[in-house]
Amino acid sequence: MSRSWLAAAAVAALVAGAATGARADDKIRIMIGGYEKQIYLPAKLAESLGYFKDEGLDVEILNEASGVNAENELLAGSVQATVGFYDHCIDLQAKGKYVQSVVQFSRAPGEVELISNKHPEIKSMADLKGKNLGVTGLGSSTNFLTKYLMKKAGVADGDYTTVPVGAGTTFIAAIQQDKIQAGMTTEPTITRLLKTNEARILIDMRDVDKTKEALGGTYPAASLYMDAKWVAAHKPLVQKLANAHVKALKFIATHTGAEITEKMPQSFWAADKEGYIKALDDGKKMFTPDGVMPEDGPPTVLAVLAAFSKNLQGKTIDLSKTYTTEFVKAAK
Repeated sequence: MSRSWLAAAAVAALVAGAATGARADDKIRIMIGGYEKQIYLPAKLAESLGYFKDEGLDVEILNEASGVNAENELLAGSVQATVGFYDHCIDLQAKGKYVQSVVQFSRAPGEVELISNKHPEIKSMADLKGKNLGVTGLGSSTNFLTKYLMKKAGVADGDYTTVPVGAGTTFIAAIQQDKIQAGMTTEPTITRLLKTNEARILIDMRDVDKTKEALGGTYPAASLYMDAKWVAAHKPLVQKLANAHVKALKFIATHTGAEITEKMPQSFWAADKEGYIKALDDGKKMFTPDGVMPEDGPPTVLAVLAAFSKNLQGKTIDLSKTYTTEFVKAAK
């Protein structure tokens, strides 16, 4: 989705609003960094279940290939909210920009490092020296995690190449064509590649315990985040958004993968409904049941980013300004 298209859409919405007497802020645009990814399930589920309408909200969900692209649309003012990884809230504060996680979807990344089965010689992250590693986008959270894991393995930043390949079909094609020898991705892409035996898992971060092994602690990831000033100026709207997303998280916690799958667009299943259901049943535990940020999470994310990010060197980060629990704790 191009920024020019979004700007044109915003103008059209304003014209329509003027004609009907509606306020410009009646429509909320949420940009998701790949809405077919299961890690971002709560936003699309809230839409499918009618939770936004229940709150009297007119929400438009837009799609981008990666979290960093969605972040850029938020910073440009093209959208009011973004669904992406919480780590962007820390990274942006280091650049002088303040955004907040308002609803914390997950307490684990839901990501794995997949290795192409064309390369049986790769048995550790250290073996990825000199290789091409797939990420959703440069500057994305998959890029952040890749850099951290490679540094932890003792591989210098210049001794491998990160390649932006998105997720889903484009990631799979990059593996098949050997454009990447490994890469970080989410469900349902993981299940699709495991099922065809084209890749295997090296590092698994789909639940809290495995994430702690890889990253040293709880790692809150997928979230609904917004510009801090916008949050302060639109508290009633933010509360309604929080209400809808918390209801979606509770639905996930109290329903089976099969029941949730029936509420999602069939295109998300990638022609493998059974695999989609299994991935959901296996991965549901990554989600928070109530949208509340785990207290031990933000320090872990900061430690991971600080291990490799030049943006954070010499900077003091106020973690209390990177998220708020005000709205989820007040959610109906």
